[in-house]
Amino acid sequence: MGPVQAGPDHAKETQLFDMRPTPALPPLPGVGYKPQHFAAILADPAPVGWFEIHAENYVGDGGRPLAQLRALADRFPISVHGVGLSIGGEGRLDRDHLARLKRLVDWLSPASFSEHLAWSSHGGAYFNDLLPLPYTAATLARVADHIDEVQEALGRQMLLENPSSYLAFAESEISETDFLRAVSSRTGCGLLLDINNVFVSATNLRNDPRSYIDAFPLDRVKEMHLGGHEADADEDGTLLLIDSHGAPMADPVWALLDHTLARSGPRPLLIEWDNDVPDWPALTDEARKAAAALERIAA
Repeated sequence: MGPVQAGPDHAKETQLFDMRPTPALPPLPGVGYKPQHFAAILADPAPVGWFEIHAENYVGDGGRPLAQLRALADRFPISVHGVGLSIGGEGRLDRDHLARLKRLVDWLSPASFSEHLAWSSHGGAYFNDLLPLPYTAATLARVADHIDEVQEALGRQMLLENPSSYLAFAESEISETDFLRAVSSRTGCGLLLDINNVFVSATNLRNDPRSYIDAFPLDRVKEMHLGGHEADADEDGTLLLIDSHGAPMADPVWALLDHTLARSGPRPLLIEWDNDVPDWPALTDEARKAAAALERIAA
């Protein structure tokens, strides 16, 4: 199947997202916020210009986490990253979870809200993983309907993140880049481009990561993620990369970022480090590398 075209009833770029003005993320390095870094951030945040939180950690009522987040949001733009909506799931979205997200977004007024091109629940069961999808017309319609529901509930545009892949579906009939382009065109959602996910997927599926970037709808990208991965092997001993979010970013991924920014121009760059989280200086070292990549493009 060739590139998928957006239908005329999905021209939503200009009509849906003027409901509530929100600040934009600056084209600067950001990091994922961890409470153990709170005091260090207030003492010296340089060179970090914004922070990301995982939505599901902040949907409760009151307490120190929300008090710290409020103090952080008074000084920095915040990106809210969801991991539990199951955008690609076959069933309906969890309305209670969507209502909790709306309450958080209304209270925080973040600069960005994003979710994953994946599924994580089925028949009332929730899985602690982001599971892959076949890229078919039926999947495209389901994902677009779910994104419409999220954006209408939140009254704002959401961003959709490309996945890290460890296998490909035989029934897929649309390339991942064309699938993401079509979803964005149909719903008006923006895209979140995870550079490490591109490298991990390309390595595991024996594809060229630069060709993927060259085919990606970069004009729709409003945020980029950077993170580390771990090398493993499959049962045949073939190299398999795992998107671990627990290590510094590898040199080939930094090089892929340079290639991407040369085509896209500056974008907000997030350092993701969710496992074996280091101290604040180690995170800011990664952020400085991201700042240097942005400076090279500006030069």
